[in-house]
Amino acid sequence: MLYNMKNLLKVANEHHFAVPAFNICSFDMLKSIMEKAEELNSPVILEIHPDEIQYLGDNFVSVVRAYALNSKIPVVIHLDHGGSLYDVTRAIKNGYTSVMIDASTKPFEENIELTKKIVELAHNIDVSVEAELGTIGNNGSSEGGTDEIIYTDPDQAEYFVNETNIDTLAVAIGTSHGLYPKGKKPKLNIELLKEINNRLSIPIVLHGGSGNPDEEVKESILYGVGKVNLSSDLKSAFFNEVRNTLSNNKDLYEPNEIYPIANKKLKEVVEYKLNLLNTTGKAKLYK
Repeated sequence: MLYNMKNLLKVANEHHFAVPAFNICSFDMLKSIMEKAEELNSPVILEIHPDEIQYLGDNFVSVVRAYALNSKIPVVIHLDHGGSLYDVTRAIKNGYTSVMIDASTKPFEENIELTKKIVELAHNIDVSVEAELGTIGNNGSSEGGTDEIIYTDPDQAEYFVNETNIDTLAVAIGTSHGLYPKGKKPKLNIELLKEINNRLSIPIVLHGGSGNPDEEVKESILYGVGKVNLSSDLKSAFFNEVRNTLSNNKDLYEPNEIYPIANKKLKEVVEYKLNLLNTTGKAKLYK
């Protein structure tokens, strides 16, 4: 079943669970995520970054849509960190059901102005819109972020949501894109999240969900987080296993010999995250 983000997360917030948004960069990742989500009867968000779709090509989205349309679980196809009107219109043309416009590094008024344009465009065709306020950190990821986290201001968040009419808001409360280096311990500002949530009536998005303490991620669901973005945890598990397989079996060259173990490792991460966010079994709540 193909859903937009607004309708998917409405159910999640009402029933106190979050939905993981898994970045996909290959067919094997798509197939593995969908198989595990279907096995566990869980809703899922499949998101593709502009860099990923540039590599995969526009036609890849038709494969993702086919998976979603033929599945019994709710699926959202989401643009991750669209940075321009071009990124957003490309995604809508390709059949995404949700888009993110990330103008968080622009001045506040410019962020509002661009986001309002995207909302007007997308809402006319029932596509949901996510925006970002504040900036999360970056641990060497290509998905963006800044050297220093600029925490989301609750006053600005309330004003921003009212002005733009977005469906979800990504906030900066201490997360970073990418894998945390050894010795660097992430810490979520739960008190700030509580204050932001008290001001908003829409679901909150946690970017940079990989590597953060499980208890903090789980606690964030209590205070409005309905979507948690996950990329590095999946990709590292998958590609580390590909490296191991090739280094230990130098004569392999058939994909069906190389990828199965990596797919299994990826599914283990997917299952872990679905259980962590209390998503497992929740597809039954959707009609």
